[in-house]
Amino acid sequence: MLALFVGFGLVVGVLFGFFGMGGSFLVTPALLMLDYEPSVAVGSGMAFVFGTAVIATLKHHDLGQVDYKLGAIMITGTTIGIEVGRASVYYLQSIGLAGAIISVAYVVLLGGVGAMVTRDALNGEDGGIDHEAADKSLDEYEIPETAKKIQRTVRIPPMVTLRGDVRVSAWVITAVAFATGLLSGFLGVGGGFIRMPAMIYAIGVPVPVAVGTDLFEIVFSGGLGSYLYGQGGGVDLGIVVPLLFGSALGARVGSAATAVVDSDGIKVYFGGMLLVGAIAVGIGEVGSYIGSPTLETVGLFLVIGAAVVVAAAILYTSVVSLRTAQSRQTTTAD
Repeated sequence: MLALFVGFGLVVGVLFGFFGMGGSFLVTPALLMLDYEPSVAVGSGMAFVFGTAVIATLKHHDLGQVDYKLGAIMITGTTIGIEVGRASVYYLQSIGLAGAIISVAYVVLLGGVGAMVTRDALNGEDGGIDHEAADKSLDEYEIPETAKKIQRTVRIPPMVTLRGDVRVSAWVITAVAFATGLLSGFLGVGGGFIRMPAMIYAIGVPVPVAVGTDLFEIVFSGGLGSYLYGQGGGVDLGIVVPLLFGSALGARVGSAATAVVDSDGIKVYFGGMLLVGAIAVGIGEVGSYIGSPTLETVGLFLVIGAAVVVAAAILYTSVVSLRTAQSRQTTTAD
């Protein structure tokens, strides 16, 4: 089990470093399929999220891409949302429905996000993280029309001015924070794949600031959620520590790969991984419902296997790209 968690953490770290998503949406379902209590699966997933986000936030802080005013306002909504989500998990667990409902929520969430990413990637649109976003000036970003409409419509005081000259009602920020906090507390995820688009399209925050502030918010939500779940015995350090160890190594590899790999070709695999993850969670839950260990095992292997395939594709493409670059340099030198 120790080797499994270190290896899985390594794979998740590669995905985190390359795509900018923490991978907790794979960790929690995998723990559920390993027959851990829902509260332990969610709590340990949140602790893993907290550890991975701390390192990434420090990097974005150095680049000046964290809006601490925005983050501070979001803390209120996030805190309430996490507590509501956590209370819901323990209540559902007490009546024996937590595992089933969380699994169904994951099927819907992974399936929906996976379908969107795959569709955008196949259409040649931006279906994943933009590796150049962090290097652009804030002046290069236009506020999306959706955000402009919300800013014009919702003028409830207090109004706040954020980085990038964005002026928006604090209630809009709080609503976004509550929704993503609820998601974090109920599913044990950082919520970044929901929060970051929400900050861009609902609040109007420039992409680099959304990325940095989202990671800062994940540090808070992950830390708070870990503490609250830990109070009830919901954090298993025997799971979290090896996952973080593997993830720390994998994140360095994934980050390095962004310099040599064109992410467009990998986006389709990433979307496919999410879709396979949704199918795997569904299979595992059916297996649990009908008492079939075989189906539960198949679901677990699909979740881990999908992540391994995408991580392997990133590493393979990196090696090929490096060899091609070296070959060109040799030819030029000759």
